[in-house]
Amino acid sequence: MARATLTISSKNYSSWSLRGWLLCRMAGLAFDEKLVEIDGDQRQELLLLSPSVLVPRLTDGDVTVWDTLAIAEYLNEKFPKADLLPKDKAARAMCRAVSGEMHSGFHNLRSALPMNLKARHEKFKIFSGARPDVERIKAIWTECLEKYHGPYLFGDKLSLADAMYAPVCTRFRTYAIDLEPALAAYCERVFAWPLLQEWTEGAIAEPDEIVELEVEF
Repeated sequence: MARATLTISSKNYSSWSLRGWLLCRMAGLAFDEKLVEIDGDQRQELLLLSPSVLVPRLTDGDVTVWDTLAIAEYLNEKFPKADLLPKDKAARAMCRAVSGEMHSGFHNLRSALPMNLKARHEKFKIFSGARPDVERIKAIWTECLEKYHGPYLFGDKLSLADAMYAPVCTRFRTYAIDLEPALAAYCERVFAWPLLQEWTEGAIAEPDEIVELEVEF
């Protein structure tokens, strides 16, 4: 059987590609990466959310699935032993809820703090519209870490939620967001995640050919 293919875009800028890639690796899926070059018309298609360029997009045999949460659910069905979702029913429901909130919300944060793994700002003024998003994410992390006792959002195993919020950790580092010690420690654990380190190495090696984007993709 042919290996699966995950279509992604820029490793430096594309938070959704990162999420899909993390989930595939967490599940143990053997796959090849296919990169969509981000320039010219293709960049415009991404910014307009054109259906002709869907990233991340997973092709696994006769299955083609896009949208990060849909990819997660497909992988959870195919690889149940990977435990992308917690075993406990209540924890599983909460994991889906906070992941869904990341998936569909935080629009001001997305535009104000775009993912850029190569950048570091010693100080960065966040416009007022994005501050409630930052505070809400802090509240989610605090509740999860206190309720499930860490070191990750749902206990001692990385889950769908950690994959969904990993790009936010990188944003908070890029834009020097102040975090309480417990949340800063959580981000440091995410940064130490070998999969995120591997992705970051690819992002650093990526050519600097993209004008910094104003829309998350």
